[in-house]
Amino acid sequence: MKKGSKIRSVGLLILLIFSFLIYNSFKAADNLNVVENAAKKVTVLYKTKNIEGVDIFYRESGDPKNPTLLLFHGFPSSSHQYRKVLKALGDDYYLIAPDYPAFGQSEFPSPKEFDYTFDNMAHIMNEFVASFELESYSIMMHDYGGPVGFRIALKNPEKVNGLIIKNANIYEEGLGAAWMDVRKLWKANTQENREPLKKVFHIESLKWQYTHGVKKPEMVNPDNWVLDAHNMSSPEMREVQLDLFYDYRKNLDEYPKWQKYLKRNQPPMLIVWGKNDAFFPESGAEAYKKDVQKIDYNIYDTGHFALEEHAHDIIPEIRSFLNQLSKKN
Repeated sequence: MKKGSKIRSVGLLILLIFSFLIYNSFKAADNLNVVENAAKKVTVLYKTKNIEGVDIFYRESGDPKNPTLLLFHGFPSSSHQYRKVLKALGDDYYLIAPDYPAFGQSEFPSPKEFDYTFDNMAHIMNEFVASFELESYSIMMHDYGGPVGFRIALKNPEKVNGLIIKNANIYEEGLGAAWMDVRKLWKANTQENREPLKKVFHIESLKWQYTHGVKKPEMVNPDNWVLDAHNMSSPEMREVQLDLFYDYRKNLDEYPKWQKYLKRNQPPMLIVWGKNDAFFPESGAEAYKKDVQKIDYNIYDTGHFALEEHAHDIIPEIRSFLNQLSKKN
């Protein structure tokens, strides 16, 4: 190749790369503008319902006449983790984000009066959802929201329009290295195995859950771990959370049922997953492909709470997914 041709080729390559970077910059800016403009129109309401004697706090946005999206949160958070979604999508959709018993603003019943298991939490959430008398809904789940959401989906398959999976695992291969100490607890629920896990409730450990694996920690709101630290500050609350750590082992026994549900029903699915999650790495997202034939699959270079750093990317994906479901239904 002649020298002049080489120069032109290199110049063209540089121009293409520059154009690609400019395009992505404008796309990100457009996404952010769409999210912010929608949020300006929406009011989030803060309500409580009594379900079987337990006051369940929830955040609500949008018109109940619109298609419904249920939002189930993870550990150590609450419905607070969905604040951006509630503001951004309430213009076209009806969103309901509850706090589980002993989480966020919901009541903390004594463990002498309330059975702190995933089965019972899902039962309370199922009754909570039933109280709205919804004809159908989509479900977004994160972390603990997986065991809760899939139990509800299994009980109400005819009502589920679609599933949005955000670092919510239902596969053995999706359990990361951060489960090591919890696995010891699963083998023996002793004080010796419970004690090391109490460091999880220290504010620095809670902060780590939000900031590990993120590229821009300055984008993560510190209110997250400050609220969580406050909610989990009492010794009794910490013991209840350790009980849930121990009970989590039973979710693994349910995995085959949830996988069978996916394979049989083939619900429309959107995956938005932070690949640097120490608890649920990308292998958990990849595993869904074994059971669901068609997935809108999106992986982000961030951690456990992908919305904190990538709300401007994820919320437009959610809107597009819900819009497609609305056209089908």
